[in-house]
Amino acid sequence: MTTFKDLELDPKVLQAVTETGYETPTPIQAEAIPHALQGRDVLGIAQTGTGKTASFTLPMITMLAKGRARARMPRSLVLAPTRELAAQVAENFETYAKYSKLSMALLIGGVSFKDQDKLIDRGVDVLIATPGRLLDHFERGKLMLNGVQIMVVDEADRMLDMGFIPDIERIFKLTPFTRQTLFFSATMAPEITRITQEFLHNPVRVEVARQATTSETIEQGVCMVTPSRKDRGPKEKRDTLRALIEAEGEKLTNAIVFCNRKRDVDIVAKSLKKHGLDAAPIHGDLDQSVRTRILTSFRDGELKLLIASDVAARGLDIPSVSHVFNFDVPIHSEDYVHRIGRTGRAGREGKAITLATPAEEKYLAAIEDLVKKPIPRIDNPLQQGKAPSAEAPAAEDKSDGKPKRERRSRSRKSRPDEAPVAEMAETPPEAKPAEPVKEVAKKERQPRAPRGRGGRRDNGPRVVGMGDHMPLFMTRDLRALQEAANKKDEEREAARAAKAAEKAATAPEVEANAEEAPAKKPRRRRVKKDETVEAVEVLADEAVSVVIEEVQPEPEAEEKPAKKPRKRRVKKVEEAETPTEDEAAKGETAEEPVKKPRRRRVARKKDAEDTPAADQEKPAED
Repeated sequence: MTTFKDLELDPKVLQAVTETGYETPTPIQAEAIPHALQGRDVLGIAQTGTGKTASFTLPMITMLAKGRARARMPRSLVLAPTRELAAQVAENFETYAKYSKLSMALLIGGVSFKDQDKLIDRGVDVLIATPGRLLDHFERGKLMLNGVQIMVVDEADRMLDMGFIPDIERIFKLTPFTRQTLFFSATMAPEITRITQEFLHNPVRVEVARQATTSETIEQGVCMVTPSRKDRGPKEKRDTLRALIEAEGEKLTNAIVFCNRKRDVDIVAKSLKKHGLDAAPIHGDLDQSVRTRILTSFRDGELKLLIASDVAARGLDIPSVSHVFNFDVPIHSEDYVHRIGRTGRAGREGKAITLATPAEEKYLAAIEDLVKKPIPRIDNPLQQGKAPSAEAPAAEDKSDGKPKRERRSRSRKSRPDEAPVAEMAETPPEAKPAEPVKEVAKKERQPRAPRGRGGRRDNGPRVVGMGDHMPLFMTRDLRALQEAANKKDEEREAARAAKAAEKAATAPEVEANAEEAPAKKPRRRRVKKDETVEAVEVLADEAVSVVIEEVQPEPEAEEKPAKKPRKRRVKKVEEAETPTEDEAAKGETAEEPVKKPRRRRVARKKDAEDTPAADQEKPAED
């Protein structure tokens, strides 16, 4: 048989392990520790409660015994999905490394950044953290991962469920490529397999048990709860839970009750407290100090019932848990393995009971497919000796001596002396006798009751189940109403036809009057229009003539167009551009005016003013 002395651990580590009372390693420890001490990557797959924490803690302390930590650069890194699991790893490290001079820091949420920064600044050998808080320190520039030699990922499948896989991939890329990686998980989902293939280098696969198997020391059972009504399901499940706890008696020393939702955790805890049981809730919405206090009191035996969400389902090592109750069937079948793994740890016996309703049977079937065996059913203590609710007769009502279901269906009918509305709508008019219709019509013609207090009328005996707000027209016969409506429609059609006939008879006279009326008034209108138009035209002509007279320019303005300096300048420039005999004799080129036209134009103009009139007229004669 293999002992811890055969695993080549550091003597100081062996001394600490011996003081804790462990002599023989578990199967996962016996196979994983030798490979880890050789510096190889390890992929460990084992069910919860098999000692995976010591599988990486012991070799890590042995390998880090030589060396020195530097500020803000940890030598090893351990990632855990929850605060409780990270704190548990830190406790194990303190227990096994009490004779080794190694420093440790715990980075979890709910704790001040300042205290954690002080530890990192001093330099730590082992850094235990959750992914979120670790990245917070890194982004603040308080942490560097370049010196990580050993990296451990614990409960990798829980990381996947909580959405930490992107963070894990980012942390892997921040660490050195030459690191040693220890990867532990209870199940191997496809996404976990992809990560191991990408970031682990030729790992040694250590699988001591089949994936997603439950311990043989745990007695399992399913208690079916069939609610009498849909809205009473949660209450009847709480009653059944209390009955199961009382049925266990002295065998139940302490227990964990798991719920799927945080809201149900608080409700179940309050219900158990109300009935005199010692219970306390724990979930992610509570402060870290409250969670730590409740968990410590449960470990010390001061608290008997711990009502928890899946926060407490992974990795928590509470050796003396005798029972586990699943108030809700877990939606993910892998969570069932972790929940019941809180009991029956380290070879002890435990019991796990699951409460299931008919709506949760599909989740129960998925769990049985995962564990590869059926889970036995147990009797419900509240329903023993009773027939199923589906076959039970309807409860008797003492008020009228009739069953409840019959009385409830009767409430949706009309008055006893009248036929139901639905039957009257389905029955053809020919099949109904004429006498009941007359009686109903007589009842409709009865005078209304006087208005009472609040302006409401007393319309006779109230209809059961409809309330006082039921109007009287809802109890009338549909046939009588339909016949009255048809009669009104016929009268309206007849009135419309009579109006149409009268209109057709008077149409020729109206057309003749309409033709004569416009012939009497065209001349007057045209005359008025023509006179108006002529007056407007005369006024317009007068106004235009006045405007033209005012706008006509003075005779001096006619001489202004004669002054065209630009045109004269152009002519002078053109004349100046033609080379004179003096310029031709000097040999000046024609390209020079193109380069600097403005300066030459000014110069030429001055020359033209200096020269006599006879010289200026020469180019024109040419």
